[in-house]
Amino acid sequence: MNFRSMEEFWPFYMSQHSKPATRRWHFAGTLCSILCLVYSVLFNWWFVIFVPVIGYGLAWYSHFFVEGNVPATFGHPFWSLLCDYKMFGLMLTGQIDREIKRLGKRPVLQAY
Repeated sequence: MNFRSMEEFWPFYMSQHSKPATRRWHFAGTLCSILCLVYSVLFNWWFVIFVPVIGYGLAWYSHFFVEGNVPATFGHPFWSLLCDYKMFGLMLTGQIDREIKRLGKRPVLQAY
């Protein structure tokens, strides 16, 4: 399935993150990767290697062991990264529940 925009991809992305624990693991991974990036810029450039390792590691763990699906990153890396930051922002500002309600229960096609 080809998505032409982030707005088109977003409902699919959220359907792949239906469990609160999956979203929490993603939040932790994104936060830790941001902190690693800041640390690497301020103190040690070699630390930048941990940015994707920690970020993707925690997120992929949640897909394999919590959500029970394949990470959307495998099929749509660009849209997935953008949507991960959008979901992080919504969680950080307390708006994720409203967004989930807005999306409702939509039928979502399998993208793989």
